[in-house]
Amino acid sequence: MKIKLFNELTSDSILVREEVFIREQGFIEEFDDTDKIACHLVAFDGDKPVGTCRFFFNKYRQSWIIGRVAVLEIARGLNVGSLIINEAEKHIREMNGKLIELAAQKQAEHFYAKNGYVSFGELFYDEHCLHTWMRKELV
Repeated sequence: MKIKLFNELTSDSILVREEVFIREQGFIEEFDDTDKIACHLVAFDGDKPVGTCRFFFNKYRQSWIIGRVAVLEIARGLNVGSLIINEAEKHIREMNGKLIELAAQKQAEHFYAKNGYVSFGELFYDEHCLHTWMRKELV
């Protein structure tokens, strides 16, 4: 498994996000202006993209935000999601980041908890899906 960093949204990241969030989960508003300012990671199995995420600094929240974490069905259960999260954390540390927050789908809360994230605040809906804010302090 190889994970590459990009400073722009790539067709490989689009492919994974469209499959997971639009086709599988029914989201409509998947792509936004944040994609233009975020760093994007893509996990490859050989030359095939199988996972992705984006991360960026949010001045309002005074934290780094990891989002749009997606893994294709064929690669689930292979630790790809955790590898992507760890890679994002590595890059954030390199930029002297100390705090990461993310808006996790409620059904994925356990996955993020296993990666050291703690829930806080009220539950909320993003489109049709229940989410919770989670955070992790980097040491």
